[in-house]
Amino acid sequence: MSYIAPKDFAIRMVDAGQSKALMSTRDTLIRSYMAGAILALAAAFAVTITVQTGNALVGAMLFPVGFCMLYLMGFDLLTGVFTLVPLAWIDRRPGVTFPALLRNWGLVFVGNFAGALTTALLVAIYLTYGFSTPPNEVGEAIGHIGEGRTLGYAEHGAAGMLTLFVRGVLCNWMVSTGVVGAMMSDSLPGKVIAMWMPIMLFFYMGFEHSVVNMFLFPIGIMLGGDFTIGDYLVWNELPTVVGNLVGGLTFVGGVIYVTHARTAPSRAKTLA
Repeated sequence: MSYIAPKDFAIRMVDAGQSKALMSTRDTLIRSYMAGAILALAAAFAVTITVQTGNALVGAMLFPVGFCMLYLMGFDLLTGVFTLVPLAWIDRRPGVTFPALLRNWGLVFVGNFAGALTTALLVAIYLTYGFSTPPNEVGEAIGHIGEGRTLGYAEHGAAGMLTLFVRGVLCNWMVSTGVVGAMMSDSLPGKVIAMWMPIMLFFYMGFEHSVVNMFLFPIGIMLGGDFTIGDYLVWNELPTVVGNLVGGLTFVGGVIYVTHARTAPSRAKTLA
C-alpha cells in the first residue's frame, strides 16, 4: 500500500482547504448533507450493535464504516472543514478570505444538520413503526444517551461544561486525524486503515462529535428522551462545536502545517 510522506500530505491538506472554501454553495450543501446523513446512519448502526451484543467495543469497531464511506465519496463534515479550511486561509491561498472561511463553516453546519435530522426522522420511523408503537430497546438506549449527555453535564455546572468542551477537543483530535489519514495513501486499503483507527478510538471513548450529536439528540427527543432542545443546544451542541474547532485546528491542522508545510531550518544548516 502506498504511503505519502508528511511534507507531501501537508500540502494536500492546504489544497483541500482551498478547494472546499471556493466550492459552490450548491455542492457544499449537497456534500455536507450527505455526510451528515451517512454518519448519522453509522451512529444508529453502532448503537444497535452495542445494545444487541452488550459490547460497546464491537459497536465502536464497526462505526468507522460510515466515516470511511462518506470521505471516500468526497463528502464533508464540519469537523473536517474546521481543520482544513483555516490552513488555506493561514497560507494566504487566493480567494480564501476570512468571510469565505466562515461561509464554508456555516454551509457545512447547515448541510450536516439537515442530513443528520433526515436520518433521525427515518430511523425514528423505523424503530417505532411510524410512531405507532413505543421505541424498542435500541430506541430507548438512544433516548437515554441524550439525557445523560445533556442533563448529565448540567448537573455538574461549570465542571460539566468544561468536561463537555474537553471531550469535544479530544474528539476532533482523533476525527481530524482520520480526515488527514485519507491523504496519507493513494490506495483504497491504505486510506481505509488510516481513517479507521482514530475514528474507532473516538467513538469507544465517548468523546463528543458535533455531527453525530446532530443525529443522537434530535432522535432522542423524537423517541421520548427526557430533555429539551434548549438542553441539547446549551449543554451539548454549541460547546461541542467549539471544542471540535479547537481540537481539530490545534492538535491536527495547526501542528502538521507548522512542522511539515512550514518546517524550520534544520540545525545542520545552522551549524554550517
